[in-house]
Amino acid sequence: MKATVGTGNGERGTGTAGNAPFPVPFSLFPLFLSPPAPGWLNMARDQGMLDRAEAEGGLMLRLYQWDPPCLSFGRNESVLRRYDRREIERLRLDVVRRPTGGRAVWHESEITYAVAGRVNQFGSLSAAYCAIHQFLAAALSRHGAQVTLAGKTPVPGFSPGGCFSAPVGGEIMYGNRKLVGSAQLRQGGAFLQHGSILLGGTQEIVTRVSRVPAPEGRESSLREALGRTVSFEEVADSILEESGTAPTETEWLDRAASAHVEHFRSPEWTWRR
Repeated sequence: MKATVGTGNGERGTGTAGNAPFPVPFSLFPLFLSPPAPGWLNMARDQGMLDRAEAEGGLMLRLYQWDPPCLSFGRNESVLRRYDRREIERLRLDVVRRPTGGRAVWHESEITYAVAGRVNQFGSLSAAYCAIHQFLAAALSRHGAQVTLAGKTPVPGFSPGGCFSAPVGGEIMYGNRKLVGSAQLRQGGAFLQHGSILLGGTQEIVTRVSRVPAPEGRESSLREALGRTVSFEEVADSILEESGTAPTETEWLDRAASAHVEHFRSPEWTWRR
């Protein structure tokens, strides 16, 4: 079982909404709505979805939130060099290291999505990246949000700043600011892509705990795009409507996650580099 992390916040995307049609009807997907959970459980559940996609195939979509709010790090970030662990602990921030690549994200006022499936259903990781964002952009447009997909851009790598400090090609934008930040992991023939759809708030906490000067966040939010507060339930409903499907049971998900809980709770994993 080989794991490959996408470059930056995912593999490089290729264009704007409308040029990467979703390969199968979204109504064929199982869709799960999970209750809010700590970071370690959310990541264990996402890893469980990836394991199932690798073993059995199919495509799955999950929507969830974080409780308590959490700072997540990318799989290969040099966390000890980039962030001040003492300040993070002084602020009593919940932290977790994701299984996917990319840079730090502050998860508070957002709806998080996760998709797991087989790479060959899309053709490549980059095609999956754009196609999933195209679907989400269509769902967000149901609220009247004027969103686009970012054009091809250089992958930012691990320069100072968090996930929302720079867009990657194929990510969802409101104006010139990133509204959705995503990351990927390939495991054998399967992949996991998850990301944050910002409802409001800021990513200022990432800058606050950074050891090196970081650019100001270039994030946007649905509150900014629509001029009003938008709830988790509203966005979840629009994704359900766009997919034409209904939520299914999630009992198997916690069973699948149980094999990974200890790993994602481990300080040795979180602070491994």
